[in-house]
Amino acid sequence: MNAEASPQINGDVNTSKLVEDLKVVMNDAEALLRATSTQTGEKIQEVRARAEESLRQAKVRLTQMEEEAMKRAREVAQATEDYVRDNPWQSVGIAAGVGVLVGLLLSRR
Repeated sequence: MNAEASPQINGDVNTSKLVEDLKVVMNDAEALLRATSTQTGEKIQEVRARAEESLRQAKVRLTQMEEEAMKRAREVAQATEDYVRDNPWQSVGIAAGVGVLVGLLLSRR
């Protein structure tokens, strides 16, 4: 495998964390909007309208981010599959080496 795979994996992990955090924020915002639904007044309605619009935009962006993350995951999986098909013995050697390393690390515990 090449050295570029590690940043890709880190990017996917960071994206996943961001998506999860955004989902939590959206759930909290929806709860807040429900809790203030009985309050009246021009100012509160204006704030609620802005919050609802921001929440709608966040949902759209979240959907886009999830689709992009899935697309990247499929590309990485395809690249890995292509590499293994093109280099089966190297792949076996790499897998064996990783297995030996994991075995050594686990045996030290």
